[in-house]
Amino acid sequence: MHITGTHFNYYMICKRKLWLFANGITMESTSDLVSQGKLIHETTYRQRSERFKEIEVKGVKIDFYDPKNKIIHEIKKSDKRQEAHIWQLKYYIYVLEQEGIEMASGVLEYPKLRKTEEVYLSDIERDEIKHILEKIENTIQSDDCPNKLPRTKCRNCSYSDFCWSGEDNNTIG
Repeated sequence: MHITGTHFNYYMICKRKLWLFANGITMESTSDLVSQGKLIHETTYRQRSERFKEIEVKGVKIDFYDPKNKIIHEIKKSDKRQEAHIWQLKYYIYVLEQEGIEMASGVLEYPKLRKTEEVYLSDIERDEIKHILEKIENTIQSDDCPNKLPRTKCRNCSYSDFCWSGEDNNTIG
């Protein structure tokens, strides 16, 4: 199985979300927030398609890649889960390196916030990615779905209704 950027991102946010997604339970198609994110991706930086490419390498879809400067551009709706976004982009750099593209870097872009952040991958982080990939595989292959996060962390998650359906609204979490 190829680990995608979505798998990597979900691992950083919620192991349960990762397990559900990897086991064929997808909720993104019913999420307004996911739809908003796709719209931002499709309507922002339209001129880029002339200079940069959307590429797919080993199951990893990269929003825009500048082959001349070896820069990956990843567009996100919000910086709420910025750490997960950073690691997802580092994973993309790692995948390109595995394919022989050295010295790549990344730029996280939040068009609604008019914010960007440069992302690089260190040797220590390369080793960490190897460990994370093992943990992702273990999570995905587990027979047991991981526990829910506290409800306060699930507010904008497309899986929230799925995970919390049937729960008493007064439940603390």
